Amino acid sequence: MSFLDRLRATPATVDYLLWPGDFSLDAYSHVEEVVLASGEALEEVGKCAAGGTFFLCGEGGDERPVLYADSEGGAALLAADLEELVRLLLAVPWWHDFVRLTEEESAEAAEAYLADEPDLLADRDAAAAAIGLEVPTPAEALARLREAAFGLGPAYVLLNAVEGNAYRPLFRA
Repeated sequence: MSFLDRLRATPATVDYLLWPGDFSLDAYSHVEEVVLASGEALEEVGKCAAGGTFFLCGEGGDERPVLYADSEGGAALLAADLEELVRLLLAVPWWHDFVRLTEEESAEAAEAYLADEPDLLADRDAAAAAIGLEVPTPAEALARLREAAFGLGPAYVLLNAVEGNAYRPLFRA
């Protein structure tokens, strides 16, 4: 069974990813037609409430890199594969609030989330246990996100398929 199939069969994890992770497995078309500059395939695998899309890049299964494109023309490679993305969303579901991928940004966002959702960490731990994943620390998740965005990410340039314009990077070094 693929990781995506395991994920879909795990309601506690799917629910947590929906909120606060802002990752829905409901498939839909991105706001505009997009392609990778490399010509590699893109497969929509999820969406967020703000109209962004999560794509698997290249050919294969769940082990493909995951790129996120927002509805405003920004994009970033978030993870080396789908399982890594889920770990990221479990550890730092507030990643949308990041600009520089710092621990300070994460701590500020976490404080705001936890003030509104005091059971968030317990819910996260239950979601992680349901799918059999260990949750990285926020620092580990940020390091992995930084490596994906700045290490692997430059090879995954997203283009508007009609105009050929490149999406702008979501994160700054």
